[in-house]
Amino acid sequence: MAARSIASLSLGFGLVSIPVKLYSATESSATVRFNLLTKDGSRVKQQYVSEKDPQLVVPRSEMIKGYEFEKDRYVLFTAEELKAVEESASHAVDIVSFIPEKAVDPIYYDKAYFLAPDKRGGKSYSLLKAAMRDSGRCALARWAWKGKQYVVQVRAAEDGLVLQQLLYADEVRSMKDLEIEDVAPSAAEVKLALQLIDQISEDSYDPAQFVDEEKKRILKAIDDKISGQQVVATEEREPSSSGQIIDLTEMLKASLARPAAGGAKRPARSAPVAAESDAGERKGAKRATGARKSAQEAEPAVPVRARARK
Repeated sequence: MAARSIASLSLGFGLVSIPVKLYSATESSATVRFNLLTKDGSRVKQQYVSEKDPQLVVPRSEMIKGYEFEKDRYVLFTAEELKAVEESASHAVDIVSFIPEKAVDPIYYDKAYFLAPDKRGGKSYSLLKAAMRDSGRCALARWAWKGKQYVVQVRAAEDGLVLQQLLYADEVRSMKDLEIEDVAPSAAEVKLALQLIDQISEDSYDPAQFVDEEKKRILKAIDDKISGQQVVATEEREPSSSGQIIDLTEMLKASLARPAAGGAKRPARSAPVAAESDAGERKGAKRATGARKSAQEAEPAVPVRARARK
C-alpha cells in the first residue's frame, strides 16, 4: 500500500520555498491491540460520570475543561476560549538556523516524520539535502501543528529529509536531580572495559537485527487461541544472586574470556553488573543480575493467520 501524506507543507530555506509532503515515519498499528470485553464476550464502552453523582453519565457535549490552580479549585475554559489562545496551524516550516548534525542530544527527540518533495519541489529539495549532507549540518525550524508551536530539526538522511519534533527544555528532566555518585574506576578497570567494548563493537546499527520477542509471543498465543489450543505460560526465571561482593576486575576478565558464538562478535547485550573493586569501601553486598536468554529463540516463525481486529 502506498504511503499516504498527512499534510502539504512549505519548507522555507532563505528566499527559497520548498513544497513538501509530510508522512508518518513510524507505524503505530504494528502494536498488538486488544479490545475490552465483558466475560460473555460483548464489547464495553467508556463513559464519564460525575464525582458528586456517580450515577450521572456526562456526555462529551456537556463537558468543559478546567485548570486546577489550587486544590479542588479550577479556572474554566470553553472550547471557543481555548481555540482563541491556541497556535494557528501553519503550512510553513520556517528554518531559523543550521547547526552541526550531532548538536541535538537525542533525549530531545520526539515524533519523527518523513518529508518528500511535492510538485515542482524536486530540485530545491535535492539541493537542500545535498547541501546539508556536504556541510554536516542540520536545520532548526519552527512549525505550528495541531494547536501547538514546535521546534523541529530537519536532517538529511540517505534517502531524503527527516522532520524531527523536538522537546522543549522544560519537558526534559535533568540527570543532576538524581545526584548520581561519581565513583572513579581504576586505570586497569578502564583498560579492561575498553577491551570488552572493542571486542563486541559493531560499525553500524542494523534495526533488523533486533526483534520484538514479546510481540512474537503474543501473536503466537493469538494463533494458538484461534486454533483451539491453550496458552502455555513461559517459565519465569529468577535472576541469580549471591551474598558476596563481586570483584569488578575479575568480572571484566571473565567477560573478555567468553567465546563469541559462532566465531562472530557477540551482540552488545552483556549482563548488568553492580560491584565494587574495593570491598572495604562498601558494607552492603551488591548483586550481579544474570542475563536472560530468550526462551523463544528456537521457536519457528509465527504462522500467518487471520487475527481478531477491532
